[in-house]
Amino acid sequence: QVQLVESGGGSVQAGGSLRLSCAASGITWSISKMAWYRQAPGNQRELVASIHSGGITIYADSVKGRFTISRDNTKNTVYLQMNSLKPEDTAAYLCYVVANRVYWGQGTQVTVSS
Repeated sequence: QVQLVESGGGSVQAGGSLRLSCAASGITWSISKMAWYRQAPGNQRELVASIHSGGITIYADSVKGRFTISRDNTKNTVYLQMNSLKPEDTAAYLCYVVANRVYWGQGTQVTVSS
């Protein structure tokens, strides 16, 4: 059974940092892409950052220079280092994995206060 376990969310003040982790277990196929999306209440789900098996990364314009995505292929784990957090970064952050199909995590809440 495939499981995506996210951790690292929480509440911080503006300017602070958080590091999210998502560990994928039970996936026996090669993972081509791992990513983080976020969704705030009343807003559409949006891509925050993605990383492909070859190491290519893509970032939303709103997080460029502040967030860094990385992955450990030996652990099937993807990380999101978030620095200089802003109140507009407040959202549920969801892990996204592409292997034989798309898998989504349950989400971890990030709240940034001003």
